Amino acid sequence: MDLLFNPETWVALVTLTVLEIVLGIDNVIFISILVGRLPEAQRERARVIGLGLAMGMRILLLLTISWIIGLTAPAFTLLDNDFSWRDLILIGGGLFLLWKATTEIHESLEGATHEEGVARGGATFRGVIFQIVLLDIVFSLDSVLTAVGLVRDLPVMIAAVVIAVGVMLFASGPLSAFVHRHPSVKMLALAFLLLIGVTLVADGFGFHLDKAYIYAAMGFSVFVEALNLRASRKRREAPVELRATFVKEEAEGDATG
Repeated sequence: MDLLFNPETWVALVTLTVLEIVLGIDNVIFISILVGRLPEAQRERARVIGLGLAMGMRILLLLTISWIIGLTAPAFTLLDNDFSWRDLILIGGGLFLLWKATTEIHESLEGATHEEGVARGGATFRGVIFQIVLLDIVFSLDSVLTAVGLVRDLPVMIAAVVIAVGVMLFASGPLSAFVHRHPSVKMLALAFLLLIGVTLVADGFGFHLDKAYIYAAMGFSVFVEALNLRASRKRREAPVELRATFVKEEAEGDATG
């Protein structure tokens, strides 16, 4: 009861919830890309299951805090570098993310020349859920270690995880639909996944990259893409005469370039 009426508890809950939402952005992007490969009737179910598994994974790891902290202890040494089980999980997850993002980009660029069934890559519901689970493990580990370093009260950590996943669940539907409608946004999201994959691998090898810089770069890219989408929408909504002027100006620009 004292914990409930302690102002520090509420400050910690709000702070940790915001951090969990920020750390969960990459997870939401990954799920949005994967569920887009499924038939439309299965996407909502896969999205809910994927985020539900993410929440369950985080809570399960929080209940085994001592084991999680033990994962950060050196397990073996290779070429004068100490590697823990956490490092191996990050490296494996980063390599998987790099492979997945690369294949998705290749399919987006080259798949249009193939038949639709081949271009979709034969995605199945179980296959998509399995891939979500693999990355949930990596993202959950990072999230839980952040929570443990910030807050010591287990109920506060679990509450923050539940609230954050609830927010992500609410936002993931519109985000998935938006990414699916705009190919350029999907390509940008895949580029984010490549960046996150490189960050995970680097972190696993002991080269820590400040995530503030990563999120700042992602935020700037999103801002530029938002301007591009706004300009494209204005061109589509412009009268026929203005659209002809836009086309003429672009053609003249290409000719002078």
